[in-house]
Amino acid sequence: MKRLAVFAVAAAVGLAFPAPAQAEFQSPSTNINCSLGEDLNGVVSVTCEVAQHSWVAPPREPACHVNWGSRFLLKQGLPAMFDCYGQAMPAPDQTLAYNTSISQGTITCYSKITDITCADHYTGHYFRVSRDSYELG
Repeated sequence: MKRLAVFAVAAAVGLAFPAPAQAEFQSPSTNINCSLGEDLNGVVSVTCEVAQHSWVAPPREPACHVNWGSRFLLKQGLPAMFDCYGQAMPAPDQTLAYNTSISQGTITCYSKITDITCADHYTGHYFRVSRDSYELG
């Protein structure tokens, strides 16, 4: 009950709580948009969407009743997968130049001329995405 009271008092006087760190970035070609960040529980994840691609996604998961097939998700500690989503990606606020990387927690995303690869260095799980192909591992 004390925690709720502290939050109510802080909200009433206008104190701001820091938002979880978030990085919105795109590939230099602007074909791949990604969001790397931490949720309110401290879980780090990355989502990348490939706008135009020539590969075919696997069949939609039965539980997915919204968009499927162009977005990938890697949550810290879990295998990479296709993402079922209903919202647009946040607008990128930076371009991840070729041969550079960005990290948060155990997840690092690398930008290469051929693709963007995001990997969890703790588990070894990753996804690699490009216009021409994708790989989940």
